[in-house]
Amino acid sequence: MFKDLFKSYIYPIAVFSGGMIGVGFFSLPYIAMKVGVWEMLGYFLVLTGLVVAINLIFCKISLKTPDYKRFPGFVGYYLGKWPKIFSLMSVTFSTFGVLLVYLLVGGQFLASFFQLILPAGNLVYVLVYFFLVSIIIYFDIKVVAKAEFWVLFLLFSSLVLIFFSCFAQIKISNIFITDFKLQISNLFLPYGPILFALWGIGLIPEVEEMIRADKKRLKSIITISTLIVSVFYLLFIFLILGISGNQTDQSALTGLKFFLPNILASAALLIGAFATFTAFVTQGTILKKTLIFDLKIKHWQAFVMTCSVPLILFLAGLRSFIPLLSFIGGVLLGVDGIFILMMYKKIGGKKIIIYPLSLVFLFGIIYEIMYFIK
Repeated sequence: MFKDLFKSYIYPIAVFSGGMIGVGFFSLPYIAMKVGVWEMLGYFLVLTGLVVAINLIFCKISLKTPDYKRFPGFVGYYLGKWPKIFSLMSVTFSTFGVLLVYLLVGGQFLASFFQLILPAGNLVYVLVYFFLVSIIIYFDIKVVAKAEFWVLFLLFSSLVLIFFSCFAQIKISNIFITDFKLQISNLFLPYGPILFALWGIGLIPEVEEMIRADKKRLKSIITISTLIVSVFYLLFIFLILGISGNQTDQSALTGLKFFLPNILASAALLIGAFATFTAFVTQGTILKKTLIFDLKIKHWQAFVMTCSVPLILFLAGLRSFIPLLSFIGGVLLGVDGIFILMMYKKIGGKKIIIYPLSLVFLFGIIYEIMYFIK
């Protein structure tokens, strides 16, 4: 009985939840510090509801669609050739953006960890990080990508250890920091990063394939997973803010070194670096194969495109963590959201759902573009 429960629910929930949790959640405590925890809670309630609704809509589309596809394939099947090409471009650009964020945060974690042992500029550690992931992606070394679940498990374990080790240091007053002028100026800041952190549409076909014997469970699995991840993010926000307060860093873990024992802070930074490392390898390998199979280009060309673009963007000066998350979450994922609603309309979806949600994504896209270019 337990074996059936594990196979039917626990394992699919773990896969979907683990796939959703990426580098985006490291930004959330800093954003909560900027806008206030009450506004952050409000955003979480609204956006978790929005993401659950979009997930359920996409589940319905996925269950009605013959054979197994990935997101651009769904768009092509329902909306035609040109929307599929646009969707493929959007997915490709968003993946480049995600890889750039991994490069930024992973390099920062490495620099913070090794700074006392091997002092060097942040650029050096970014290049070391880039060199290592590039080798693994080129040779398609699967063992590192398969370690992603265990690295995330270690990261969660380290956060639990931090909580119990530093329980006495956690201050409620740090969590409820209030600066009215700061909150007003950052009123819409959480939208893109929270959407980025909660988005898991691309994983739904993977979970569908896992439970092909009883696909009726798909909607409940996706909903439970999204709620679990949302609660985890909120607990992470409270933990980091409770310890570091108004000194919270943009990537959360880097700022903890001023509050935690050296060994604990170093362990958290190293595990965080590994978490971004394995995620970079996984996403980079998927993108490389997408370029090979969908665009029919050679292996070495796909490899160069996959790995060089994030580095070029970094060297060109795109090094702002929060604006990048906001742009990817608010704009590129917003485009995906509109595509999902257009597909939903094709299968007879309710207009009372389609139009309001489309407006949310459209306003989000406009705001994030203005925020990114200002």
